Amino acid sequence: MQNIDINSPEFQAELEKTWSFIEKVDKQFGFIQNPDSEVNEGVAMGLARNRLIYGKRYCPCFMVVGETPEERKSADNRICPCKPALKKEIPENGVCHCGIFCTPEYARSKQMEKDMQEAAHQHSRGLTQDEAQMLVEKEQLDADELESLLEARELGMVDFRLIDVREDMEYRMGHIEGTDELWPTSQFYDWIEKIQGRKEERLILYCHTGSRSFQVQHVLKAQGFAHVGNLTYGIISYSGNVVR
Repeated sequence: MQNIDINSPEFQAELEKTWSFIEKVDKQFGFIQNPDSEVNEGVAMGLARNRLIYGKRYCPCFMVVGETPEERKSADNRICPCKPALKKEIPENGVCHCGIFCTPEYARSKQMEKDMQEAAHQHSRGLTQDEAQMLVEKEQLDADELESLLEARELGMVDFRLIDVREDMEYRMGHIEGTDELWPTSQFYDWIEKIQGRKEERLILYCHTGSRSFQVQHVLKAQGFAHVGNLTYGIISYSGNVVR
């Protein structure tokens, strides 16, 4: 296999041609590049590498099958922009498998998600209402995200119920400020019947480490509860206010 020196004039020249190719594809199909520049740079470098090795811009996210040009052609390797991306991935998902070609709508959504994550984790500002609505849809939340959502709920930007699924003694020892209800896992069959009429409510569950709440989350979703989130690492990961 040919080794490629990414600092060589040959590779840099091919990389420049690849960027021109990417811009041409964007213009032809109305795509725009991923808001994550690292995604674009990685794909562009992979395309340039494959062009130098194989003579074609094979998709860098898939293994190139075949030792000769004839074998590679018969193997139907993906050549950028590949047919699966144009016919299925982008129309259905808004983005190709590699992530470099996006619809404007997908790119806007990813940029909003990126901005939301920055606000939630760096606490550089509060969430906007659109960001809060996007964040509350996540199934797995970290501590910073939950803290930001609780702040947004206080401001009336979003609505959900925060549920502790630990036991009563654990709850009394300390629970997240803003917890709305206690649903002990040991009493699951007692309270599950009482909440059957609440399947459209937005729920966020937590426990000590995230294990019990993760299990309860999946049971609730299997029973038709539409919006159930989980604090991934539990209350031990939470640095916000805890009532003790």
